[in-house]
Amino acid sequence: MITIAVAWSADGVAQEFSICIAAGTTIGTLTSSVELASQVPASVLNATVGIGIWGKLRPQNYKLRHGDRLELYRPLTSDPKEQRRQRAR
Repeated sequence: MITIAVAWSADGVAQEFSICIAAGTTIGTLTSSVELASQVPASVLNATVGIGIWGKLRPQNYKLRHGDRLELYRPLTSDPKEQRRQRAR
């Protein structure tokens, strides 16, 4: 068994929890598991546009390792470049 952290943001609030999973579990297996679905709201799982480990996108076949931080990415609500332009004005 290994322990990983799962993090996501919804409604402006960041959430994080730890979960114990079997060694050799892939991202794809975990995202379709009951363990994750019981802890993460369905609206977050359905809106996820990417999954990463410590800020780097990873494929579904990535084998999770002890201490990984699985991050569920949501779509951007606005363009970061446009936000910077508006702040500069």
